[in-house]
Parts: sequence; C-alpha cells; structure tokens
Amino acid sequence: MERPSWAPAGIDLSVPSVARIYNYYLGGSHNFEVDREAARRALEAVPGLPKIMQANRSFMRRAVRFAADEGITQFLDVGSGIPDFGNVHEVARAATGQARVVYVDNDPVAVAHSRAVLDGCGYAAVAAADLREPRQILDSPQVRGLLDLERPVALLLVAVLHFLTEADDPHRAVAELRDALAPGSLLIMTHASTEGSPLSSEQGSRVEGVYRGASSPLVMRSREQVERFFDGFEQVEPGVVSLPLWRPDSPPEQEDPVAFTGFAGVGRKP
Repeated sequence: MERPSWAPAGIDLSVPSVARIYNYYLGGSHNFEVDREAARRALEAVPGLPKIMQANRSFMRRAVRFAADEGITQFLDVGSGIPDFGNVHEVARAATGQARVVYVDNDPVAVAHSRAVLDGCGYAAVAAADLREPRQILDSPQVRGLLDLERPVALLLVAVLHFLTEADDPHRAVAELRDALAPGSLLIMTHASTEGSPLSSEQGSRVEGVYRGASSPLVMRSREQVERFFDGFEQVEPGVVSLPLWRPDSPPEQEDPVAFTGFAGVGRKP
C-alpha cells in the first residue's frame, strides 16, 4: 500500500485505527482502505453509526460552550482524534477569547494532522500521550506550557473511555486526572452503550467484534458503569443521559432515533 504524504512513517497500514475509522464516519479523508473496510463492516451492523458520531460532536460543542459560560477558559481534550470542522479550540475560542486548549492522542496520524492544523496557533497544541498513562499527559510540555492546573480545567473524555478495557483500569486513569485538577473543573464525557437505545445487544456485539481487530477494542458499558466514572464529581443536570438529551439546542424528537445510542454527562469537581 502506498503511504500518503500525510501518513507518518512507522505506522502499520494493515491495522485499522479507531481514530481513522471515526474520521471516516464523519466524512473525513485521513483514513486508509483497512479503516474503511472495518467501518463498512460496523455499518452493516449499525447503518446509523455516523449519526451517533455526529451526536457525540454536537454534545461536545454544547458542553464546551457550557464550560465557557461557567467561566472556564482551559480545555484538555484527551483522545481528541483527527481534527474536523468545529473542534474544541474553535468552539472554545468563539465562546471565550481567552481559551487555551491542549489536545491529546496516541494515534500518530491524529497527532501529526493536529500539529499541521494548529501550526502557528499560540493558544492550542497537541500532545502525543496515552490516557492509560495520565502522568504522561499531565507532565507533557504542552500541558505544562499552556494550562494552569491550579485553575479550573474542562477535561474532555469524549468517545474515548469505551476504548479502554477493564484490564486498562480506566477508573484509575480518570481518578488520577481528576485529582490533578483544581476545584471547579469539569469532566465532559461520552461513552458507547446499547442500554436504553434502539440498538439490540446483538448489534452492539457485532460492532464490538469489528473493533477487536482494530488498534483498540470497543467496550460497551451500562449507564451504571458509565456513572462510576463521575466518582469524585458532582453531576451537572440533567445527569448521565442519551447524547441528544444533554441540554439540547433543538427539540430532541427531531433527532434520528439511533442518535440516542450511548451516554453523555458533565461533572463538576467540588
């Protein structure tokens, strides 16, 4: 397979990447045939997957604006993926001219493309780090240079925790990040789940099967399991709900039913 100019050297073009699959769902061009093939198999199980990704993005933008309205000007987006239109730094900067943003991802394509997009941007940067190693994130030059952890930060874990298995100890990772944040900080999170959605558990299992061959497996969790990630945070109303139901900008009944797959929530550190 010919390596395109935007693809960093050393990446395995034979293994689907969750970041590049997500990019394909959103109509992006930074993906390979191996990613598109995996995405097509997932779409056979759940044809509406792009609607779920769009609902994730819409929630993220609403939550970033909420954080800005709460006076937060610092944003740490972990598992940020490949940049697309309406990214955190664009939404945050439009909401508050003082916004500073650090993106974090462990996918080389996501990091390389983010660096290209942010070239010359003094208020946003990307760190190559892994959620499984919170200290790696907190000690990165980008976080140390742009964010003041003595002041409130909005921590975004949008569509990323479901790529950590129980063996990765995701609750420890979230707790370590939480403990490094100042009071008043926010956790902004979404997580894949079939509970309460129009999808069957069989459809969910088929999608999980596709991701077992990708760079990270996909783990569906229940609402109760998702709520555990907010330990140490006070949930912001309306709590952990389906993606379109978190402080919607338009009537939720206008949404495609499949968009109600997965959970979203925001918590505040007291």
